[in-house]
Amino acid sequence: MSDTAATDSPSSALDRISRPRTRVGLVSGGLGAYWPQFPGLLDQLRQSADLVSERFASMGCDVVDAGFISDPQDAARAAEKLRRADCDLVVTFLTTYLTASMVLPIAQRAHAPVLVIDLQPTKAMDHANTDTGTWLAYCGQCPLPEIANVFRRSGIPFRSVSGHLHDENAWARIGRWIAAASVRKVLRNGRHGLMGHLYPGMLDVSTDMTLVSAQLGGHMEVLEFDDLRVRAAAVGDKQAAERVALARDLFTLDPSVNEEDLLWAARVSVGLDRLVDDFDLDSVAYYHRGLEGEIHERLGAGMILGASLLTARGVPMAGEFELRTSLAMLVADTLGAGGSFTELQALNFDDQVVEMGHDGPAHLAISSREPLLRGLGVYHGKRGWGVSVEFDVKHGPVTAFGLGQEADGTFVFVASEGVVVPGPLLEIGNTTSRVDFGFDPGEWTDAWAATGIGHHWTLCTGHRAKDLRACADLLGLPFRTVTQANVL
Repeated sequence: MSDTAATDSPSSALDRISRPRTRVGLVSGGLGAYWPQFPGLLDQLRQSADLVSERFASMGCDVVDAGFISDPQDAARAAEKLRRADCDLVVTFLTTYLTASMVLPIAQRAHAPVLVIDLQPTKAMDHANTDTGTWLAYCGQCPLPEIANVFRRSGIPFRSVSGHLHDENAWARIGRWIAAASVRKVLRNGRHGLMGHLYPGMLDVSTDMTLVSAQLGGHMEVLEFDDLRVRAAAVGDKQAAERVALARDLFTLDPSVNEEDLLWAARVSVGLDRLVDDFDLDSVAYYHRGLEGEIHERLGAGMILGASLLTARGVPMAGEFELRTSLAMLVADTLGAGGSFTELQALNFDDQVVEMGHDGPAHLAISSREPLLRGLGVYHGKRGWGVSVEFDVKHGPVTAFGLGQEADGTFVFVASEGVVVPGPLLEIGNTTSRVDFGFDPGEWTDAWAATGIGHHWTLCTGHRAKDLRACADLLGLPFRTVTQANVL
């Protein structure tokens, strides 16, 4: 283990984790019988296909373009190319009518989720100047029900986006599916650390690690607190001092912060960076009770600074051994929504808001102001003492999101959209946000609890229910949302 690891520098402690680009397969096509009948049509449709390919590339994807198909033989060759490419999402662009026999082999052989799109050239035809050949460039939606029917009969999930080539609403919907494919890729290839043990008695938090790999993909890495202990012990004075300086730069320090506790949190923070680097982790859930100030108790109590920095860099950390919430935080972060560890704190019936937050790690990138470090002589419900993060999520649209679990073990995505509003907040070293869900906070709380969410989740920036529904769809998981319309 090197004392000169890249994670020791203050700048690297703020660098976002880089992840592989999402690989999108594209195949465009139309019915070959048209080409000799209507000269020029194929060239026009190929130009549309080129535009779509360029648009995908501009969205930050690696595009595997399998070309333009005109018959089932072309489709079989395109399917083989996409199968070898190991795509995260395969998009079939219906430029005009084609038969389902040209699309089904691609969906069957590509071994990736399939999105069918039909984007006509403009918003509407110029009917007075439209002949049959010109019209055929507009009828990509014609085979859509045919393909949907065949997909259903073949047991293949069907997804589609209809619009026109310059339809930003359609491209936003397409972008939602690409973002969902990115989430699926991160989860399939993720390495998730689980360090310590379950908080005693939290039966809702208990999660079967095998089910994570079975349903979401990825690898579960079981860690010991000793893995952190040896790395924190190896942190030099220079690295610890640099981390203290970084904390002073990023946070407002409350007078309650003890310098010795801050230095300890800085050592643990550098040690956490090394742990994440050495085990190549994408997320971490942790908890250790400890006893009478021994080293493991001190490590557990010193995690909040480092865990918050890592969460802001894209490696979410959740306390209380909350594996499903650390995974939800990873989903939210991949979507660009931040995602901070939270639970219910109180209901305010005067202001019609739900107050939610948590002690421990916070996603610093979504704080409404410069976050505060507060010194605590005791952590409520936990052993130890030290520095804790206090902040409010950015005011405006937010989504509460978490992973519930059914009696048969199936994970379920649960979401509810609201708005963070200003007002009085707790000043006890916790994250706290006031969320207005648009109806009675008591009714919202009852409906939220009934989803099977568990008592932790993540608070994301933006209204993300549609994005999360798409993620659940690509993962083959149920999706539930709480709105005023579905509350009894």
